[in-house]
Amino acid sequence: MNLGFEALPEACDVLVVGAGPAGSAAALTLARAGMSVVLVDRHAFPRDKVCGDGLIPDAHQALRELGVLGDVMRHAQRVAHVACIAPRGGRVDVAGELAVLPRKVLDDIVCGAAVAAGARMHAPVQFVAPLEADGLVIGARLQQGDQQHDITARWVILATGAVPQALLAAGMAVRHTPSGVALRGYIKNEAMVGRIDRLEIVWHRALRPGYGWIFPCGDGVFNIGVGISEIRPARGGGQPNLRQIYERFIRVHASARELVQGGVPVGEIKGAPLRFNLEGARFSKPGLLVCGEAAGSTYAFTGEGIGKALHTGMLAARAVVDGHNRGWAEAQVRASYEEQLGALKPRFKMYQRANWVNRQPWLADVVVWRAQRSARIRQRISGLLDETSNPGHLLTAKGVFKLFTE
Repeated sequence: MNLGFEALPEACDVLVVGAGPAGSAAALTLARAGMSVVLVDRHAFPRDKVCGDGLIPDAHQALRELGVLGDVMRHAQRVAHVACIAPRGGRVDVAGELAVLPRKVLDDIVCGAAVAAGARMHAPVQFVAPLEADGLVIGARLQQGDQQHDITARWVILATGAVPQALLAAGMAVRHTPSGVALRGYIKNEAMVGRIDRLEIVWHRALRPGYGWIFPCGDGVFNIGVGISEIRPARGGGQPNLRQIYERFIRVHASARELVQGGVPVGEIKGAPLRFNLEGARFSKPGLLVCGEAAGSTYAFTGEGIGKALHTGMLAARAVVDGHNRGWAEAQVRASYEEQLGALKPRFKMYQRANWVNRQPWLADVVVWRAQRSARIRQRISGLLDETSNPGHLLTAKGVFKLFTE
């Protein structure tokens, strides 16, 4: 889908900036509704993307709604369980609808579906700034190679991820700094096939305020990484050193140590910022909507973002389509979109509250210890995957009581 330097069009109904899960989901939804869509990304596709690559139930549901789940699962590594591993080594395996697929493949599939539906994809193209007239965004100035190009559009959708430059250029950034950071690498180690056959999530004092993970990608390749769920100055000043935390993870977790010592790196270890809690950006202004991780669509505590990015991209697109079909004023479209995002906020707050576990990993010891002895607790943990449980209840008096009595 790298269209090289093919000329950009002069106008379209909707310009979508960013072809990750949110942008491609928006473009696919819009194109299927018969709208003229231009989709741009600053990288040629397929391109690498720093991520844990895990697909949990909300991602499956969103991909199913988009009609691409079958194609995704033909390429993905199916996984039946998440292994929750506590600092003292306690472990509980939680069943769920799970899979692993590198973002390089996943994003290309969803973007390709958008193109197949009629969206025009152009990359590499850089967003420079919105075009505005009388306070209304009417398009964008884009950079393609050495040339700048103005394209007019009835709507611009920003789905530019956690890197804030596009938000800043559009005047939509409320917070410039990220909520968290992550670092991941790929390791090929055929000897670990079958020994690591589920999503391993590891809490440990050496990793706080975050966690480590190992996810099997298939063909003897594993995604291994660490995430920091809140940015706080490290001792002595400065930010936490992710590379050091990654090395600690390898030291304290036996599977990580064996995987790395007996394996071969595939590509470079890379880091990326994260934006959580539907915070840090304005969701809209006249003629422009923000979705995906640019809008903060990643959960704190779990770091899950693919499903919510897809979902918010579809919400933005559906608001535009509804406005077009029903003859809404521009302000009604924005109000509809913001209302739907607002309805998601309480759930994000739940996961933000549960982030206390990443700061105090001894809580994971208690939860895992009880889960090993209680089917009800295991069911509640499973509910964190499909969002039928409230993770924030863990930190209430009632939640602690249930933890020790169920």
